Amino acid sequence: MSQPPPPHGAAWWRSDVHADRRPFLLARNRITRAFRAWFEAEGFEEVEAAALQISPGNEAHLHAFATEALTISGEARPLYLHTSPEFACKKLLAAGEDRIFSLGKVWRNRERGPLHHPEFTMLEWYRAGAPYQALMDDCATLLALAAETAGAKRFDFRGMACDPFAEPERLSVAEAFHRHAGVDLLASVAADGSTDRDALAAAARVAGIRVADDDSWADVFSRVIVEKVEPRLGEGRATVLCEYPISEAALARPKDADPRVAERFELYACGVELANAFGELTDPAEQRRRFVIEMDEKARIYGERYPVDEDFLAALEHMPEASGSALGFDRLVLLATGARRIEDVVWTPVADA
Repeated sequence: MSQPPPPHGAAWWRSDVHADRRPFLLARNRITRAFRAWFEAEGFEEVEAAALQISPGNEAHLHAFATEALTISGEARPLYLHTSPEFACKKLLAAGEDRIFSLGKVWRNRERGPLHHPEFTMLEWYRAGAPYQALMDDCATLLALAAETAGAKRFDFRGMACDPFAEPERLSVAEAFHRHAGVDLLASVAADGSTDRDALAAAARVAGIRVADDDSWADVFSRVIVEKVEPRLGEGRATVLCEYPISEAALARPKDADPRVAERFELYACGVELANAFGELTDPAEQRRRFVIEMDEKARIYGERYPVDEDFLAALEHMPEASGSALGFDRLVLLATGARRIEDVVWTPVADA
C-alpha cells in the first residue's frame, strides 16, 4: 500500500499532506488493534508506565528530556521523561505480574531523522519464567501480524527487501562480525568479559574501519556494527542478532554456556533495527556496577550523568527470572505500510526546532 511521500518540509496539517499520510495512519491504527488483541489472547495484561521518572535509564549514549516537579512549598525536584518503560515494568514484575505489555510514548533527545523521532511509540513486553528465545518467536509473530494487517506481502526499504512471513535468521554477533567484516570479535573478549581494545582496533583497521587513537573498545565495536554489519541484516528475511558481548548488554544476564556474551538480541528487517530484547539481569549489585560503568562513560563523552533509580535496584531483588523486549512500533509500521519517513506514520509529529 505504498504511497508517494508528502513534500518534505510541508506542514503535516495541510489537507493535501494529510491526505497522503492518512492511509499510513489508518494502517497504524489497525496494527495497534491487532497487536493488542494478540497480546490479550496470549494472556498478557496491558500496563501504563508513568512517563516521569527519577532516572530515564543509565545507558551511556541515551539522551533524555529533563524537567522538574515542584513541591507544594515550591522546591524543585529533577525528573525525566522516560526513554523506556523498562524500570517501571520490572517493578511490576517484582510486584507479582507475570505477563505484561506496554504500548505507549517514550522520549529520546538528540534523535531526529527518517528513522528517529524525539517522541515515539514503544511496544515493550515481558514474560516471567520464560527464556529469551521465547521473545524471538514473539518478534517473528508480530512481524508477520503487522504485514498481514497492513496487507503487505514483503517489506521494502532503501533498496532492501524482506519477507516478513519467513522464519528469521538467528545470527550471533560474533558470527556477524566474521561474515560481514572478517573480524574475530571474541578474540578481544576475555573469559571474565573484559575487553582488549587494541586487539579489536587492529582487526577493525584490517577490515577497513577507521579507528581513532582515543577510541575505546566500545567505540570500535559500534563502528564495525554500523559500517559493516547493520547494513547487511534483514535482507531476504528478518535477522535476530543475538549473543552480544557482555559489555554491550548492561541490563542482560550472561549466557550460561559462554559468560563472555549476554542473553541479548536485536531484530532487524531491511537493515532497520526494530527490537531489543534481554534475558533480564536480576542481580542488583551487578546491575549497580554496570550502571556506574555506563554513567562513567557518559560523563567521559558527554560531560553528564543520570541518577540511579535506587527503587529499581531494590525491586530487582524481588523480580522473578524473566525475559523482556522493546520494539519500535513506528518503525515497524513504517516498514509494513511502505512509508519512507517515521513522521509519515505519526499522527501529529513533534515540531522540528
